[in-house]
Amino acid sequence: MALITIDNMLFYAYHGCFDEEQRVGNQFTVSLTMKVDTLAAGRTDDLSQTVNYQEVFETVKQQMEITSRLLEHVAQRIIDAVSKRFPAIEELTVSVSKINPPLGGQVEKVTVKISR
Repeated sequence: MALITIDNMLFYAYHGCFDEEQRVGNQFTVSLTMKVDTLAAGRTDDLSQTVNYQEVFETVKQQMEITSRLLEHVAQRIIDAVSKRFPAIEELTVSVSKINPPLGGQVEKVTVKISR
C-alpha cells in the first residue's frame, strides 16, 4: 500500500455563507491523500495500474466549480466524486481551505478535513 498525496491544488471559487462571497469569490486550496495498492504499478511502470493524478485533479476541479455555502459540503462532494471515479482508492482524506476568510479579523485560512 502507498499513500499518494496531491497537495495544495489552488482554485478560485464561489463558496461561502454570505451572498457577497458567492458573487466575489475567494481562493481555496484542496489537498488529497489516497491510500492505494501500488504494487502492480511499481513493478510494471504502467499508469493504468494506479490512480491517474491528472484525472483526480480534474474531478476535484469539477466539484470546486459547483458553488456551495459550506466547506463541509464541498469536501463531502469531492470525497464522493473521487471515491466513485476511482474505486481502487481504499482510504481518502480531503482538506478544503478557504484563504483569508471574512471572519472579521486576520485569519490565514479555515480548513475542513474529512476522511473516508
